[in-house]
Amino acid sequence: QVQLVESGGGLVQAGGSLRLSCVASGRTFDTYPMGLGWFRQAPGEERDFVAAIPKTGSMLDYADSVKGRFTISRDNAKNTVYLQMNSLKPEDTAVYYCAANENSTPRSRYGIDYWGQGTQVTVSS
Repeated sequence: QVQLVESGGGLVQAGGSLRLSCVASGRTFDTYPMGLGWFRQAPGEERDFVAAIPKTGSMLDYADSVKGRFTISRDNAKNTVYLQMNSLKPEDTAVYYCAANENSTPRSRYGIDYWGQGTQVTVSS
C-alpha cells in the first residue's frame, strides 16, 4: 500500500520561497510510476488543485493562481514529488497535501487514490 508524507512547510515572509517534499512508501516510482499532484486547503475552504505531474512525459499542470511561481517536479529514484514555491503571497497560506493516482494525473480532489497528511504553509505580509 502507498503512504505519502509531506514535509517542508513553515512560516515565510511574502516574496519568499519554500520547497515542499512528499515521500512515498510502499511504492517505487521508477518501476511503478504514479500520477502525482499537490492540493491546498485554507480554513473554511475546499481543497483546491495546485499542480500535477503525469506518470510519463513533461506536460505539467498548474492552477492559474500559481503559474509562474510554483514548480512541481519528481525524483523517481527517491520516490519523492516536490513543490517549489517562489514569490509566495499571503493568499498562498494553506495546508498543502500531496496526492497520488495509480492510473491518472491527480487534478481533481474527487478522484484521488492516496492522500498525504498535509503540511502547513503560512505566508506573512
